[in-house]
Amino acid sequence: MKNNSDNIIFKFQSSVASSNTLPFSDSASSANFDSMDSPSSVGDSIRVAARSSVIDSFRGCGLSGIRIDKEELKRVILLPQYLRLAMRDSINSKDPNAGDHHLEGAENAESPECPIIVFINSRSGGRHGPELKERLQELMSREQVFDLSAVKPHEFIQYGLGCLEKLAKQGDQCAKEVREKMRIVVAGGDGTVGWVLGSLGELDKQNREPVPPVGIIPLGTGNDLSRSFGWGGSFPFAWKSAVKRSLHRATKGPICRLDSWHVLISMPPGVIVDPPHSLKPTEECALDQGLDVESQLPEQVTCYEGVFYNYFSIGMDAQVAYGFHHLRNERPYLAQGPISNKIIYSGYSCTQGWFFTPCMSDPSLRGLKNILKIHIKKVNCSEWEQIRVPSSVRAIVALNLHSYGSGRHPWGNLKPDYLEKKGFVEAHVDDGLLEIFGLKQGWHASFVMVELISAKHIAQAAAIRLEIRGGEWKQAYMQMDGEPWKQPINNEFSTFVEIKRVPFQSPMISGE
Repeated sequence: MKNNSDNIIFKFQSSVASSNTLPFSDSASSANFDSMDSPSSVGDSIRVAARSSVIDSFRGCGLSGIRIDKEELKRVILLPQYLRLAMRDSINSKDPNAGDHHLEGAENAESPECPIIVFINSRSGGRHGPELKERLQELMSREQVFDLSAVKPHEFIQYGLGCLEKLAKQGDQCAKEVREKMRIVVAGGDGTVGWVLGSLGELDKQNREPVPPVGIIPLGTGNDLSRSFGWGGSFPFAWKSAVKRSLHRATKGPICRLDSWHVLISMPPGVIVDPPHSLKPTEECALDQGLDVESQLPEQVTCYEGVFYNYFSIGMDAQVAYGFHHLRNERPYLAQGPISNKIIYSGYSCTQGWFFTPCMSDPSLRGLKNILKIHIKKVNCSEWEQIRVPSSVRAIVALNLHSYGSGRHPWGNLKPDYLEKKGFVEAHVDDGLLEIFGLKQGWHASFVMVELISAKHIAQAAAIRLEIRGGEWKQAYMQMDGEPWKQPINNEFSTFVEIKRVPFQSPMISGE
């Protein structure tokens, strides 16, 4: 992969004057340029996009008309001191019993109306990350704000919540109520939110209920999880006053549900170099036996697994994302915030053959159909069904949320007659279905990103099986929720990617 990084900022400046017309953000998107008889009208799409942008701007500035009293907020969310210190010592010592000496302060302690714990990725949000952390600690307490660079979510769950649960079993009514009423706010991007949600999902597996619901302070580039649950697309300029409003909304917001999706990759012996945080090696590698494998299987396989909440994609969009991530790691001074990230991302996409493809002279490299087979299971159906990969498609996306690529809606607001014709249902984040669409090239995706057209609809699925065979390709590019990787593929043996819904649905706080 070429890294023409010195020219990236200047190469695409003319086409990225506005962030609302960027062809990409931290995650690529797709469209159906052929279907201009579109299931949703162009005019409606433009009006909806403009209205959403204005609403997000006002929400982001915290212009809610409500003045939040700092002391009243603290009364609602602040844990009693003895519990804060007991949890702190338990986490630091990695021992749920380490805070027992603080119990002398438990007499007459009352639980707050809505105890809040905040996880913050202080590296997100440009230079405001550390300042936001200090502001949160001022509004709550230092012990209730966890910097993810120092305390990982699983450590809080194992030792912090473990401390509360131990005290509750010993008869501490205050600790019991705090554990039951606790809500969590994540200050970070989609990757950070997904990390915390994945860790909280372990509570369900361990029968440690209830699982605390999660609200969001958006600090990332795309923030599609935040947009989908009404928390806005970016943190505002007037962020100091907006912090109080975000915490207040987290105490009052209703609870809704979010599907999550398990990914299992079975590949010939080998390793994925620098896999993303969300993808881990695993010994358990049992593919669904309801689908016969036509190709020969190797005697041994290497397996990885992970979970995503927004999307999984394979193809050129993941290749562009992979290159951008490496560029940003090599030259972090280029990416100082969401807007600069989007500009650089868009420019980088031009250097990867996404707009002007060099592979048009080589048909074997032109489309994913040359290396990919797709099988799906429809809702309430146990049989696998093969679906055709369009010959021109160079990226395929399986989407869970309404928001994608920094607030775009590539699936579109489909009309009832079109849904009926295609055999689709209206998409929701908790419907147990993924929307699968494809894109051909950067120009194609650009029209979707400005919401002039909807995506090339391929299918809706309750489970997906991808089979990838090398052919002329030596590797494929994949990504989950904006975390890309280079996937080695083999000409002799297939690589399989199986996607199924996780039975547990994550509780989310609505910020509407």
